[in-house]
Amino acid sequence: MSAWIIFLIIALVCFIAEIYTPTMFFMNFAIAGIVCAVLGLMTDNYNVLIPIFTILSIIFILFLRPILNINPKRDKEHSFESQYIGKIATAVSDITAFSGRLAVYDEEWEARTATENAPEIKKGSKVKIVRHDDLTMFVEKKGRK
Repeated sequence: MSAWIIFLIIALVCFIAEIYTPTMFFMNFAIAGIVCAVLGLMTDNYNVLIPIFTILSIIFILFLRPILNINPKRDKEHSFESQYIGKIATAVSDITAFSGRLAVYDEEWEARTATENAPEIKKGSKVKIVRHDDLTMFVEKKGRK
């Protein structure tokens, strides 16, 4: 089988792997595979193509991946959960720095006070959501600045 076909198959497998694991890791190998497939049209010498594939893969991982990768620490203001920040909710149970639940939009969420030394918020109180972390809302008692 020709070298260009082998590297094209490698590129396709890496593209498919990238689709199922969107980490921008396999994309680097896919791009290097495409480059080597094009070079494979000119030469079938694997002693040349394999080192080129390896070097390009390393270069793409080091320089291209940080550019293409979605920042996992992106600003929470642009995420889906940010619709809750600033909203008024009702405490379904007593809320402390370590436990509690609240209801907002007919949904129940885990809740914690915004600071560890904040006083306990009683069940039924109105609270303002000030931030969130995954599935936990951090709140302050309504009216408190």
